Amino acid sequence: MEPMFDVAEIRAQFPILKELVHGKPLVYFDNGATSQKPRRVIKAESAYYATINANVHRGVHTLSTKATEAQEAAREAIRNHINAKHAHEVIFTSGTTAGINLAATSLGQLLLKPGDEVVISGMEHHSNIVPWQLACERHGATLKVIPITESGEWDVVIPALSRNRATPAQGRNDIFNERTRILAISHVSNTLGTINPVKQLIAEAKKHGTVTVVDGAQAIAHLDVDVQDLGCDFYAFSGHKVYGPTGIGVLYGREELLERMPPWQGGGEMIDTVTLEKSTWAKLPFKFEAGTPHIAGIIGLGEAVRWMEDYDKSAMAKHEHALLQHATKKLLTIDGLRIIGTAKEKVGVVSFVIEGVHHYDLGTLLDQQGIAVRTGHHCTQPLMERFGISGTTRASFACFNTIEEIDVMITAAKKAVKMLR
Repeated sequence: MEPMFDVAEIRAQFPILKELVHGKPLVYFDNGATSQKPRRVIKAESAYYATINANVHRGVHTLSTKATEAQEAAREAIRNHINAKHAHEVIFTSGTTAGINLAATSLGQLLLKPGDEVVISGMEHHSNIVPWQLACERHGATLKVIPITESGEWDVVIPALSRNRATPAQGRNDIFNERTRILAISHVSNTLGTINPVKQLIAEAKKHGTVTVVDGAQAIAHLDVDVQDLGCDFYAFSGHKVYGPTGIGVLYGREELLERMPPWQGGGEMIDTVTLEKSTWAKLPFKFEAGTPHIAGIIGLGEAVRWMEDYDKSAMAKHEHALLQHATKKLLTIDGLRIIGTAKEKVGVVSFVIEGVHHYDLGTLLDQQGIAVRTGHHCTQPLMERFGISGTTRASFACFNTIEEIDVMITAAKKAVKMLR
């Protein structure tokens, strides 16, 4: 069957969209925080508990075998979805945060020495800042930051991009040197929606022998992620932002590096042999999967990526871009409104401030109209400082959202502004 995209057909698969909030139909524009789940994902997770609940890789009985097969089938589905070379390069974690902490802890032990450098950008989520700060503190390394332009883009010269520009590129060109060991960057900004040129910066990092870690939490639901095409060494994302369950995530890692890296947690499953004097480690991916995994979540995430594969990704992206364009145009009709993040390449995320209106108050009044948006600093306090603001109101769209819902938000926002000024 040919892939298809029909927003009405897709909406029918999300039970929560039939809910009322304060007596109003739910308008859910907080997908950047967590996405909603289609019925088949909910059923897949529930069916595990109802029919094959057992621990994996640890029993010869029938249920354990079925649970193991379902978990490893999900791993293969995820491998295919991101085009990893091997299924054992897909490491299950509790989410993007855990994946980045794994990378920072283990790579720190493997690579970092006093005087080395780790590069991040000024638009990173706290989960891609704090783990690297901790790693630098542990090993005497220095954290280096790519600055952000007024439009919400990296202020850095990337030679591969500069060659294609009619005018000379502006920005820093001293990001890499002989001590740069790790580059840790977001594929898409959770606050600004900016799609970063990660492939081009990764290519530059490779010239310097720098290991690359990509935070893909906000990209995985919107872009066609191909880790081999990107050329990254690591790519982390969370299941709950790609129509899957909470409490489950993935760290893709290149096999050669994963083999060299020390484990970051000890316990059951990640070992080969244990004596009271010394232990040896299991083969990939289990070396990095200590303890009983979130089996139901893994199965649910596998079903979520299969669900996405059933649809035309380019058609989904086109629909979400139309939502972004419409929202941007309509929001700018509100007096005193300023959009934070005006990059040329964005996913369906729009953050804004309104003169004389606190973002928390606006979010509260929108909620009274059944509209769910996110307010605050979005775990990007350094980015807020860069723009001289305390926070924003953020609307983040998914494939099930509609133009009509945006119009409902605009009407409600204008009503709220009149009340708050």
